[in-house]
Order: sequence, then C-alpha cells, then structure tokens
Amino acid sequence: MPMDAYRVGDNFVAHFDLPGVDPGSIDLSVEGNTPTVSAERSVPQLENAEWTVAERPFGSYTRQLVLGRSLDTDRLEAGYHDGVLTISIPVAEKAKARRITVTPADAPAAVEARTIEGGSQQEAEAVEH
Repeated sequence: MPMDAYRVGDNFVAHFDLPGVDPGSIDLSVEGNTPTVSAERSVPQLENAEWTVAERPFGSYTRQLVLGRSLDTDRLEAGYHDGVLTISIPVAEKAKARRITVTPADAPAAVEARTIEGGSQQEAEAVEH
C-alpha cells in the first residue's frame, strides 16, 4: 500500500492509499512505537463475467511503521475518506522543544546567562540577577 508521511507542527501524519477497500476490513493496531495497518480488498464476485483484463491487486495488505520514541502513540487518531487512511500522531510532550537557561557555575550573581532554544540553532540572551 503506497504511503506518504510528513510532520506538520507537532503532529506526524501518514496517508495510506487503500482504494476499493471495505472500511470494515481495515485493522490498525499499535505495539510500542510501531503502528501496523492491515486491510483486505476482495475480488468482485460477478456472475457470468469473462475477465479480459485484471490488473488491480486483490487480497490482504499489511504495512508497519517503526516510529521514533518522540511520538505519543497513545493519542494516535485515524480516519478513512475517499480510499485514503490517514493517521495522525502528536509529538510527545517530553520530546517538544523547550528553553533551558545555562549559567556558568563560577560566575558572579549578575553575570549574563544564555538561554538555549531546544530543537533549534537560535540563542537568546537573558540577564540573570
């Protein structure tokens, strides 16, 4: 099953193409940080049909994603619309960028401290009194 995946803001999003799949056959499970998508596309049962071309695949499909630990798979959301399964997983709070102020241990009380932005290359200066 073809897939697109990307991060937008604080969410990881993946789209799985599952055209012609009965939504009731879709199974989504998560073990640790590994979501597994399973689905089945049945062969159409047509009476008196003489197939001339059969290019569309039928049968069972499974796809696993091994994700980093920075995602909160307990809050995974999924939806199926127009033959596309979309899952969205928020970034875990503990993995989000945060500010950390670093002050030299041997500095006097009025020395400048540097605030480092987690997850970026920017530094902002702050004066500590």
